[in-house]
Amino acid sequence: MSVDMNSQGSDSNEEDYDPNCEEEEEDEDPGDIEDYYDGVANDVEQQGADAFDPEEYQFTCLTYKESESTLNEHMASLAATLKVSHAVAKLVLVSFHWQISEILERHKSNAAQLLVEARVQPTSSKHAMVHSSHHCAVCMQFVRKENLLSLACQHQFCRSCWEQHCTVLVKDGVGVGVSCMAQDCLLRTPEDFVFSLLPSEELKDKYRRYLFRDYVESHYQLQLCPGADCPMVIQVQEPKARRVQCNRCNEVFCFKCRQMYHAPTDCATIRKWLTKCADDSETANYISAHTKDCPKCNICIEKNGGCNHMQCSKCKHDFCWMCLGDWKTHGSEYYECSRYKENPDIVNQSQQAQAREALKKYLFYFERWENHNKSLQLEAQTYQRIQEKIQERVMNNLGTWIDWQYLQNAAKLLAKCRYTLQYTYPYAYYMESGPRKKLFEYQQAQLEAEIENLSWKVERADSYDRGDLENQMHIAEQRRRTLLKDFHDT
Repeated sequence: MSVDMNSQGSDSNEEDYDPNCEEEEEDEDPGDIEDYYDGVANDVEQQGADAFDPEEYQFTCLTYKESESTLNEHMASLAATLKVSHAVAKLVLVSFHWQISEILERHKSNAAQLLVEARVQPTSSKHAMVHSSHHCAVCMQFVRKENLLSLACQHQFCRSCWEQHCTVLVKDGVGVGVSCMAQDCLLRTPEDFVFSLLPSEELKDKYRRYLFRDYVESHYQLQLCPGADCPMVIQVQEPKARRVQCNRCNEVFCFKCRQMYHAPTDCATIRKWLTKCADDSETANYISAHTKDCPKCNICIEKNGGCNHMQCSKCKHDFCWMCLGDWKTHGSEYYECSRYKENPDIVNQSQQAQAREALKKYLFYFERWENHNKSLQLEAQTYQRIQEKIQERVMNNLGTWIDWQYLQNAAKLLAKCRYTLQYTYPYAYYMESGPRKKLFEYQQAQLEAEIENLSWKVERADSYDRGDLENQMHIAEQRRRTLLKDFHDT
């Protein structure tokens, strides 16, 4: 469970900068139930080794002022140690991702080289280039000496050209990246130099916002909240691909890549998978249908719940929605249903045959990925029905909210487990064959079986007593934790 160490949200009257205000990002809607990670621990928690949660991760939600104060504290301390200006200290920190111990170690061994690598000082050979001409190297106009400005590299340009250069870059959203105008000169421009050249307060405000964005994004322990118009910053001690949640806008995301949380799949793999799904969307369109034919009587059946255990309304045949196998024997065959069977001879066949096999493999994993996504959406509807049912019972004096809370928690836990299961399929798709993949597929199948059992019981909660339902919750959550403990990148 994620632990939010800072319970204070930002004051609505606080003068916050929103570093995302000019960037539009598409929100992914996995169909999950809001806050399904919260409030279910008491129903599934056990003492001892079983209580280990591989997703436990401590983080702090900072307001703009709190994060700015943290950054300034680091900057002031480093500036005093290196004996440089605050603006130069910030550029050094950005270059080394605010890892102060590494900066101090480099400063101790070679102070001059540190500033060269941070792109605030030129190499000694370039530093010797001093221009005596009073001509601006950009507009080629004769300029009085006091109107020629340069950085430490001594490349001189007139104030007017500097102003235009900085104005254009800031309007384009550049912060720390403002650099010298000379060709092949990579020296970065300190912020105090740029501020003195910007002609309006509006531009200066934009520049402050872009600088703050760049400072946070370069800090190895900080991430901007990707929520729309949200100025919050997430702080951690050790950066990992873990689930974090903003306490202001409730956005849930992976700390490492700022995308939707995707355990057990790592950040690079989920990017590849989502790109592939987008590229091959037309190929996989047929999977989007909600209907299949009953394997016994061939009547068309629509899936209206999250559970993959289907029962035909006409002939009462029980079967698996994914593989259409008989459900009576499916409990022992889950490993076969969720595992793709590779063709060992495919490398010796034609390119066309290999292409068909590659497509077949992709569609196998995509269909299961997409099915669990749709199940999440359908189970969100079940969650709403449960809440309505609890409200009705409470209104009719058939118990209190606390008495029926376990039904709501069961639906939340189901969503939590299914969300993890959905992200096991991109993981398996890119995994190399071998003993480790076999172990993963076995645990994946075990988790899938227990989730389907839980889904069946949640959708028919009135037919099961509380102890039976909570026992199934515990089993499903322990399967989920075991898989994450063994395969989630730490």
